[in-house]
Amino acid sequence: MAEIINLRHVRKTKAREQKEAVAAENRARFGRPAHERKLNATIEEKRKRSLSLHLLADREGQK
Repeated sequence: MAEIINLRHVRKTKAREQKEAVAAENRARFGRPAHERKLNATIEEKRKRSLSLHLLADREGQK
């Protein structure tokens, strides 16, 4: 005898697998660990602060 399968169940399972594959791809492409985001934010803040200090020093020298 043939095995009875529920086609609705098969379709839903296939859809879930496809969604998981897309999600895994997006995590790999766009996801960054929290420590990496914090490190980049700290570096960017330091860069901006350093730049602004140089700009202020230049302005005071011109006056």
